[in-house]
Amino acid sequence: MKRISDRMEEQLNIQLTKEAEAAQVFLAYGSWAETQGFPGIAEFFYGHEEEEREHMKKIMRYINGRGGESKFPSIPAAPANPENLKDCLNKALKHEIENSKAIDEIVNLAHEEKDWATFNFAQWFVKEQIEEETLVQNLIDKYNLASDEKENNENLYELDKDLATAPQEVKIPREE
Repeated sequence: MKRISDRMEEQLNIQLTKEAEAAQVFLAYGSWAETQGFPGIAEFFYGHEEEEREHMKKIMRYINGRGGESKFPSIPAAPANPENLKDCLNKALKHEIENSKAIDEIVNLAHEEKDWATFNFAQWFVKEQIEEETLVQNLIDKYNLASDEKENNENLYELDKDLATAPQEVKIPREE
């Protein structure tokens, strides 16, 4: 028995395709980074690609579990290689922001239809997208610290790494 509307099934299938496309994009960016001599960035994107595939499967299982039918249309080809690392990271952030907007459409439709099961399901993706956007924005911030655009960039990058794990309190000698 089908427990989601045709509109919701269609919207979820659109998102399933967007997740597959995101996996394709991040796989392509990982490959590009690897050929440019950025093995760490390549691994980041390869890991991200796997995560996007998991998101796709999560949506697929939800659709199927609610009595709908998952559809797997073709996905667009991966974008052209980025011009440079900054372009790559900015395009990755743009892709995540666009994906967040698509998740918002699912949430809005679920609210409109009073489909509280799907509304609840979509909240996981809302939280995930906040994390994804923050993660990529943090990478851009690190890139900006480490790039040639700032004076003493290496020192700023190292300072930032140190402060990430620095204690919030220090012990000081006290009078007894």
